[in-house]
Amino acid sequence: MSETTEQSRTQLPDGGTEPVSTRKATRRGGGDPGSRGRTTIADGVVEKIAGLAARDVVGVHAMGSGMSRTFGAVRDRVPGGSTKAVTRGVKAEVGEVQTALDLEIVVDYGVSITEVSQDVRENVIAAVERMTGLEVVEVNIAVSDVKLPEEEDEEPESRLQ
Repeated sequence: MSETTEQSRTQLPDGGTEPVSTRKATRRGGGDPGSRGRTTIADGVVEKIAGLAARDVVGVHAMGSGMSRTFGAVRDRVPGGSTKAVTRGVKAEVGEVQTALDLEIVVDYGVSITEVSQDVRENVIAAVERMTGLEVVEVNIAVSDVKLPEEEDEEPESRLQ
């Protein structure tokens, strides 16, 4: 036998030799590590992102209908009850790669509802797509009220400071 062949064999206890199994260095799992597995995003996550993005638009006074804002104000006064405040007026349907959103907003008096709606739609789509990677297929906006300058806010101020 040649010297290289002899080196690639292992000695067995009975004096015989056995070929050494050689392995090629391979990456386990194959492919990019970032693509292994699946990420799921809950409806509530998308609702929070959309709610915050919608509130950032000038002309949006509040989110949700008058009734949901009233209940929300009561819930906010209960310790630990304000978790829904961010998602008030937002409903999301999330699939594996797409999402659809329904928003209910209250606009300030004097602003263009069509411009505010367009700005809300653009801001929400940009934020949700950037943060989640989901494709936003639609953002439906319902304007449920207009906040007049002389109207008081329905949400009472806290007595604590």
